[in-house]
Amino acid sequence: VVIAAGLYIVSLFNYLLFHSLVELFALVIAFGIFMIAWNSRKFIDSNYFLFLGISCFFVGVFDVGHTLAYKGMDIFPGAGTNLATQLWIAGRYLQGVSLFGAPFFIPRRLKPASIFLVYLIVSAVLMVLIFGGMFPVSFVENVGLTRFKIVSEYIVIILLVLSVLLLLRHRARFDRKVLRFIVGSILCVALSEMALTLYVDVYGVWNLVGHYLKLASYYLLYRAVIKTGLKEPYSVILHDLKQSEEELLAAKNRAETYLNIAGTLFVVIDRSEKILLI
Repeated sequence: VVIAAGLYIVSLFNYLLFHSLVELFALVIAFGIFMIAWNSRKFIDSNYFLFLGISCFFVGVFDVGHTLAYKGMDIFPGAGTNLATQLWIAGRYLQGVSLFGAPFFIPRRLKPASIFLVYLIVSAVLMVLIFGGMFPVSFVENVGLTRFKIVSEYIVIILLVLSVLLLLRHRARFDRKVLRFIVGSILCVALSEMALTLYVDVYGVWNLVGHYLKLASYYLLYRAVIKTGLKEPYSVILHDLKQSEEELLAAKNRAETYLNIAGTLFVVIDRSEKILLI
C-alpha cells in the first residue's frame, strides 16, 4: 500500500518516471524468473515453470522496447506513441500465448534449448515487422487506440482466461499456495489488458490503472516463483519430486502394514538359488 501510494504521488509529478519504475519492477521479476528457471533446468521437474521462465525472458525483451519507446523518452526520434503501443501488444500476445500453452507441457517432455530457439525466431520476426513498418498500426495520435489494438487486447484476455481454466485442470501438480499466486497473477494481467483498452491519452487514468494491475500481477508472480521457489524449492522447482517421494513412502508404509497383518515370511533368491533377502 505504501509503495502504491508513493507511485501515485510520483505519477502526479512525473508520469514518465512512474511508468518507468513500474516497468523496471516487472522487468526485474521477469528476468529473475528466467534466470532461476534456466539455471535449474537440468534438475527442475516442473515443465510448466521452465516454459514460463523461458517465455518471461522474451516478454521482458518486448517490455524493454516498450519502456524505451514510451512517449517522452525520446530514444527513438520520430517514432511517436504507435511504436511503444506496438511493442506492448506484441509482448502481450507473446505472454498470452505462452500462458495458454504452458499447461500443455505439464505432462510432456520439454526441450529447453528448442523452446528458447522458437521464441528467439518468433521474437525476431515480430521485431522486424514492428521496426520495418509492417506491423498493424496500434495507436493514432490525437485519436487513440486503433481497432486492431483493442481487438488484440480482448484476444489476449480470452487466452489468459483459458490459461487459468487449463491450469486448474492440473491443480494436483501444483502447491496450493503457488497455484493461487499464479492464478491471481494471470487474472491481474487480464484486468490490466481490460483497462488498457479504454485509454486515449498514454498519460491518462486508465493507463495508470492498467500499469497498477501489471505491478500487482508481477508481484504475485514474484511471490509464486522467486520467493517461494527459493525459500521452499519443493513447492515450485522440485514439487513433482516431493510428490513422488510422498507417494513412494505411502506405498512402502502400506506394504509394511499388509506384511505385518499377514504374518508371512518372504524369501528372495536369485537364479543360482542364492538368498538375497529375507
